[in-house]
Amino acid sequence: MRVVGLEGTAWAASAALYDTDSDDVHIESDAYEPDSGGIHPREAAEHMGTAIPEVVAEILNVAADTGEGDAFDVDAVAFSRGPGLGPCLRVVGTAARALAQTLSVPLVGVNHMIAHLEIGRHRSGFDSPVCLNASGANAHLLGYHDGRYRVLGETMDTGVGNAIDKFTRHLGWSHPGGPKVEQRAREGQYHDLPYVVKGMDFSFSGITSAAKDAIDGGVPVEDVCFGLQETVFAMLTEVSERALSLTGTDELVLGGGVAQNDRLREMLESMCEQRGADFYAPEPRFLRDNAGMIAVLGAKMYAAGDTVAVADSGVDPNFRPDQVPVTWRAGEASVARDPTAPGTIRGAEATVTIDGDRVVKRRVPKAYRHPALDDRLRGARTRAEARLTSAARRVGVPTPVVYDIDPAEGTLILQRVGTDDLAAGLTPARCRAVGRHLSTIHTAGFVHGDPTTRNVRIGGDGAADAVFLIDFGLGYNTDHVEDHAVDLHVFRGSVAGMATNPGPLLSAFEAGYAADGDEAVLDRLREVAGRGRYQG
Repeated sequence: MRVVGLEGTAWAASAALYDTDSDDVHIESDAYEPDSGGIHPREAAEHMGTAIPEVVAEILNVAADTGEGDAFDVDAVAFSRGPGLGPCLRVVGTAARALAQTLSVPLVGVNHMIAHLEIGRHRSGFDSPVCLNASGANAHLLGYHDGRYRVLGETMDTGVGNAIDKFTRHLGWSHPGGPKVEQRAREGQYHDLPYVVKGMDFSFSGITSAAKDAIDGGVPVEDVCFGLQETVFAMLTEVSERALSLTGTDELVLGGGVAQNDRLREMLESMCEQRGADFYAPEPRFLRDNAGMIAVLGAKMYAAGDTVAVADSGVDPNFRPDQVPVTWRAGEASVARDPTAPGTIRGAEATVTIDGDRVVKRRVPKAYRHPALDDRLRGARTRAEARLTSAARRVGVPTPVVYDIDPAEGTLILQRVGTDDLAAGLTPARCRAVGRHLSTIHTAGFVHGDPTTRNVRIGGDGAADAVFLIDFGLGYNTDHVEDHAVDLHVFRGSVAGMATNPGPLLSAFEAGYAADGDEAVLDRLREVAGRGRYQG
């Protein structure tokens, strides 16, 4: 089978020819390069209008030279249907429809972000990896569950590449800024910057502002670049490990243009090696926006009979990955961690050893993080966990008793509570209880910080429906409605990423919160959810 792919979501006007028999992928691309600043949608679309016909012509020449039988020997045309810039998508969509009709072959509409995941899965041979997509406009984690790719975590403000570009524009550097930051960082020393991780979501706006302020305050550019890179990529690596822990998979693939950064790949590889997982980053031509990944996924979809009629092939700038039925993996079971496994359990940032009715939890040093950053995070999170776990108990929320703490070693000794993680027994009643517990601690003036299904324990204590909150390491004191809403958003995201039918569970959760909580928090939750790159 041979499939032509067309890509044009933003930067790259690209066409490719993929041969499933040889697994060869031929790619022709012409990238849009603005004179200054970031991407200009009108200019990008004008570039697409000129460049797409040229790269398509080149690919058709390749198809004619290598085909058998008829002139081109093409079985289908695949195109990037979204997400992306509407004007660019429309140019490529029009070209794909015209080409498919000219060749009298089926049309396949591909989700661009899933293509980043699938090219990594295809080239690595992995079974069911988590994918970190790190590009200019996006930063998110995808994992397969129940026939769909789920958004496990994402940026709540801007893409990772755009965040770095905002900093470099402050310096007057030309686009793209990422390679320049990478180069200057090699000459710098670590400079401390804000680190914002909330469950598996994250935010870059604060670190970008702090980096600009540091420059204005006289901190050497090389030091700020070093600190910026170390902090941003450590955040992405941490949430990737959280996603591995939540889903139970031991495979991670990387996608997106920022994935070409050596330091990011080094961090992810180190993290995976430390936890015994496998890591794969495709070659650079498949990391940048490219039609090769569109053609490869298009071939899988075509083989599964997943084509689209020309009349129904409109583009979607907000095309969510979890809107796509994963037809080409039909019948595959989701990978799931065994939540009842005995002995030592490796979480995202700690090892947990069960010893009778006690749990010894140690936040292990992370080899991928800069030592100064790692020491700061491990100590602060250990102290926060001990303090807020006890504070929650005092206001009536079921939590473990804290028996001992050693912040320097990142170690806690805690009471063992529950028999399973919430993921092993998601019910509306238990989700309602989580809502009540979060409303209680919010009223008391603090947040949990990471209330995922991994950090809720169920059962035991003489009651089958007992629900305990654990691991307050990302928590902090706050009365702000925004912080409370983000707490709810984290829980919603973890349930939506793991449950087959999350609707009733989330309704029960919100009802539990509303019983005693502040309605303004639930109102803000809708706003927070709408900020994500793929939140409708």
